Order: sequence, then C-alpha cells, then structure tokens
Amino acid sequence: MAVGGTATGARRPQAALFLIGCCAAGAGPHALPLHQQLWPAIGLTVLLGAYALRTVFLPLLSGPDASSGGAPEDAPVAPEGGWPAVDLVVAARDEQAVIGRLVERLVALRYPAERLRIWVVDDGSEDGTAAVLETCQRSVPQLQVLRRSRDAGGGKSGALNAVLPQLQGRWLLVLDADAQLQPDLLERLVGFAEQGGWSAVQLRKAVVNADQNLLTRAQAMEMALDTVIQQGRLRSGGVVELRGNGQLLQRQAVLGCEGFNEATVTDDLDLSFRLLVTGQPVAVLWNPPVQEEAVTSLAALWRQRQRWAEGGLQRFFDYWGQLTGPQLGAGVKLDLVSFFLLQYALPVMAVADLFTAGVSRSAPVMWPLSFVAFGLSGGAILVGCRRRNEGPALPGMHPFNLALGIAYLGHWFVVIPYTSLRMALLPKRLVWAKTQHAGQETVATELAAEDADLSTQVL
Repeated sequence: MAVGGTATGARRPQAALFLIGCCAAGAGPHALPLHQQLWPAIGLTVLLGAYALRTVFLPLLSGPDASSGGAPEDAPVAPEGGWPAVDLVVAARDEQAVIGRLVERLVALRYPAERLRIWVVDDGSEDGTAAVLETCQRSVPQLQVLRRSRDAGGGKSGALNAVLPQLQGRWLLVLDADAQLQPDLLERLVGFAEQGGWSAVQLRKAVVNADQNLLTRAQAMEMALDTVIQQGRLRSGGVVELRGNGQLLQRQAVLGCEGFNEATVTDDLDLSFRLLVTGQPVAVLWNPPVQEEAVTSLAALWRQRQRWAEGGLQRFFDYWGQLTGPQLGAGVKLDLVSFFLLQYALPVMAVADLFTAGVSRSAPVMWPLSFVAFGLSGGAILVGCRRRNEGPALPGMHPFNLALGIAYLGHWFVVIPYTSLRMALLPKRLVWAKTQHAGQETVATELAAEDADLSTQVL
C-alpha cells in the first residue's frame, strides 16, 4: 500500500477495537455514582463544543475569503505563463443516461481547446455507454475513451489509475458522470488553484433535484452543511477532504502519492489523507459548484452511506500511524481528533449509552453531546443555505426545513454503528458500488456566467 498505511487485513481487528472502545465509553459512565455519570459527557461537550464554535461560528465574524471558498466572483484571470493544460477525467460504468450530456457540457467549457483533453474510462459498461461514447468521439476530437473489462478490479480507483499514466496536463479534474458544470467553472477553478498554490481543490457539491422529495431536499442541505464545515476546518488550520465529484488535482501531487488506492471503497477520502501526510495543501471552493443528482430513495441512501462510512473509517485505520506522527502539527491533529469523535465515535457511543440505559432502566448520560452535534449541524445548515449561491436554489431556511435537515442527519447514528459492526465481523469484498444516475438536470447554472443578476440568497 502506497504512502504508508496498513494492510487491509488489519482493518477487522482495528474496527473491532474501535467498536469496543466506543461502546465502553458510552456504557462506562453508567457504572459511576449517579452524581458523576454526566461528567465524561460534559467534558467531551466542552471539547467538541469549542471545536464547533471554532469551525463554524467564529469564522463568520471575519467574513468569507477566497481560501475558505468565498469564491473568485470576478472574471477569471489567466495565471502567469498562460492557462495550464488540464485533463478532464470521468470513470463511467453503465452511464448511458448521462454520459453524452456530460461530454457536451465539457466541450462547452470556456477554456483554451488546445490546453484541454477529455478522458472517459468506460469501466466495463454493460448498457449503451460505449455506443454513446463512440458517437461523441466522431464530433469531439479531444475526447479520449479508455475501455476496461468489467472484472479489471480496483473499483473507481482502478479506473482512475488506468488512465493516470496517459495524462499530461498539470491538472486533472475528476468528475462523476452526472456532473453538471457552468461554462466558466474551469477557468475560475484553475485560476483559484494556481493563485492559491493549492495541490488540490474540492468544489462544493450542489443537488440538482432538491425539489423532488423530502429526502433530496435534506441532501441539498447536507451538501451545503458539509462545505461550510470544510471551509471552517480550513480557516482554523484543519483538514479539507475531497469529495470525488468536482475535485481538481495537481497531477504531480497524485503521482507523488503513487496514484489512487485500489484497496479502499472511497478513493476520494483516501486520497485526502495521502495528500495530507505528504504535505500537499487542499482547499475547498463554494462558488462555482459542481452539480449532481441526490439519491431519491431510502434504500439507495442506505447503500451509499454505508460505503461512505466504511471508507471514512478505513482511512483513519490505514493512516493512523502517520496522522499521529510528528509530521502533522498540533492544530491538524486536534482537528482530526475532534472530527473523528463527532463523525464516527459519537454515534457508536450514543447507541451504547441508550442500550445500557434501557438494560439498567436508568437515564441516558451522553445527552449533553447532542447539543454539540445538532447545534453544529443546524448552524452549518443555516449558514450554508443563506449564503450567496450559484447553481440550483438551496432550500429556504424556515423552521420546517431546518428541522428536516437536522432530523435527517440522525441517520448517521444508525449507519455508523451498523457499518462499524459489519467491518469488525465480516471481511470486505472490494467492489464498485456506484450510485445510479437518472439523468436529471437543471438549467440554472447555464446562465450563471452570462447573467450578473443571479437568483441568489445573501447571508
């Protein structure tokens, strides 16, 4: 495994140790005298409350800036020496419904044609994806198609690694097949990355079908929340994580990490830590966003979030030695520990606490932490959904939507414990568990570059 890490066979005992530790932390306080049972939760509440305040709320006092995703709103300025070469890379499997539209949108990007190449890895598609791409190649000379067999292995990481040796640009922009982009996105994104000296930049992910049902509306709020928290982590000296779709990567930085890890279910989260431990800076950008479809059913959400949870835990297990080593500063370590506790440890501790309370017929003791978890979530949703936004309109911030967004995030208190238990008990079979795309789209961003009077909300 490149850049250190651990062998995949070590993940099961690590998952078991994580599960046992969190269950002990959640159940243990019940053994204390009644007047002392709340003290462990109160101590964690103070620690994580300070993290939430520092990450989400204090940055608001100094206003947005470009490094935290305030977005270069002015016309793009070419870097010194001219626009660098960029490879647009898409790993596609059974994407007949959306791949043709994506190629059209990539061709429509305002960027010097001689500095741009489009790569689609057809990863063993069994639908009409290959036929659509053949048709596109006849009219799009800069489109290159690389075909792999369906059993080539490595999942999305394997597909990206297959094309990586053929790329020649300074940058590669990795996109999902359902991505929707406004015409000036690439100029603004590359200009931002070059001027800031970043090795990678993650675009905000915006949901195009937020008005389809309550589940897609909640996911639109979740994507806004995620970017707000990422911005806060960056501004307070913490870590920005890649999100797969809409990630601009400096090619040499990826090669320095020995490519994408084929022994993980989330190539983006794993690469985030590879870049971190090799000292490569990563930023996040609010505007312009990359648009994508949200899943529309609970069954699809359950499958997607299990994969996200497993990949999130895998990278902590794999890189733990380097994350705790001397190469990372105290501020980064504090950010990682706080995020790990909130995102992964707290849900397992809460379930253990509730189970123990039910068995012992006593009151739960971890409830003070709920103020931090749901306060952070609600605050980030409010900030994100009221911010100036290019792309599909974000849900309005009235009480029902805010309550929906907060309640929806409770699904992590089921997903994380279940996934942790499964990782501890069962061996993992690495497959590309991709999200199905239906081809829904919006025209909102097509006018964003030309129309100065955007339909936006202002914080």
